[in-house]
Amino acid sequence: MKGSFAFFLGILISSFAIQETRAQEAPIKIVVFAPLYVDSAFSGNNFKLGNTNLPKYLLPGLEFYNGVMMAIDSLNAEGVNAEVLIYDSKKSEKAIQEILANPELEGVSLIIASFNNRNEIKPLADFALNKKIALISETYPNDGGVSENPYFVLINSTLRTHIDALYKYMQRFHSTDNLIWVKRKGALEDMIQGFFTELQKKTPSLALRIKTIEMVDSLNQQTLLANLDSNRNNVLICGSLNEPFGNAIVKCLADNRDYKGTVVGMPTWDGFKDLSKPEYKGIEIIYSSPFNFTRTDKVSIAITNKYKIKFQARPSDQVFKGFESMYHFPKLLIKHKEAFLNNISDKSFKVFNEFDIQPIRFKRDNPIADYLENKKIYILKKLDGQVKPVF
Repeated sequence: MKGSFAFFLGILISSFAIQETRAQEAPIKIVVFAPLYVDSAFSGNNFKLGNTNLPKYLLPGLEFYNGVMMAIDSLNAEGVNAEVLIYDSKKSEKAIQEILANPELEGVSLIIASFNNRNEIKPLADFALNKKIALISETYPNDGGVSENPYFVLINSTLRTHIDALYKYMQRFHSTDNLIWVKRKGALEDMIQGFFTELQKKTPSLALRIKTIEMVDSLNQQTLLANLDSNRNNVLICGSLNEPFGNAIVKCLADNRDYKGTVVGMPTWDGFKDLSKPEYKGIEIIYSSPFNFTRTDKVSIAITNKYKIKFQARPSDQVFKGFESMYHFPKLLIKHKEAFLNNISDKSFKVFNEFDIQPIRFKRDNPIADYLENKKIYILKKLDGQVKPVF
């Protein structure tokens, strides 16, 4: 990402405040957590990464931060009365706990977080529950072991929700195709397949007929080819989050063009760059995502143009996620105040995506929601480098 090393100079401190523009009312107070890894970039006040591109692990958090800052600019231009504190969740090994002890967090009305470590979720979720503050979790990983916490809001939906959406899509569009579940040996792979098996048993309509092929570790093309049908469309369902394994499934179809096929991937395939290889041209790839950034609407175009001017780079999805979370949810909070969580699916301030946020209960008779989850899933088709929603 060109220009990022210079921009890092603007985030030397772990918190950043935007003061209110209307003094007659107390501002809403918002806290943002992002994995910025400032200590990896600076030694004291000295920038130590040189005049080169930033390491890849720094980019998601930095790009999310950039999107948040662009949203703050928009809110300021609208005269929104808010104070925003931004913290680097990677400031130290105990960054989250240290930040939560900061008296600056008194009076906070909303927390927005971009997580990249499951262990960071529970402490922040417990804080939100204790203070009765909504915590908006924008990124993977998901629940982090949280339960009985109606203040924890998952925008990036759980794997079970994604599987449910993919199953319904295949029921509608591929029920007569040659459906093949391709998996590796592993506990996570067994869990994913278990979700599908559960849906097979519960579906009120005709269950899908799916053949399972299990590989020991890597994909064996000959084993897979032996199960393909040259007279029907073959739907290869990747039952693993392992990207090299998923890539091998796509490659198998690309290498054997005599077979007509579609590959159904996991939600982690959103942003999977290998899927854009020239040799995969003509291969239909399906995956799920709670986000659909078309980049063709007025707001997206404005963000893209501004980003290119400021950073000499094209904004990633993380930029749009940061912008959307920082703009959409504070506007809803201002509108609904104490009734914010009861109206969190209000579409009044839609930016890019529709959200259908519902309470999740592990036990149906429990009056307390274990968390709130976005149930809106987009089924996306990637073909020849172009991504379009299909369901």
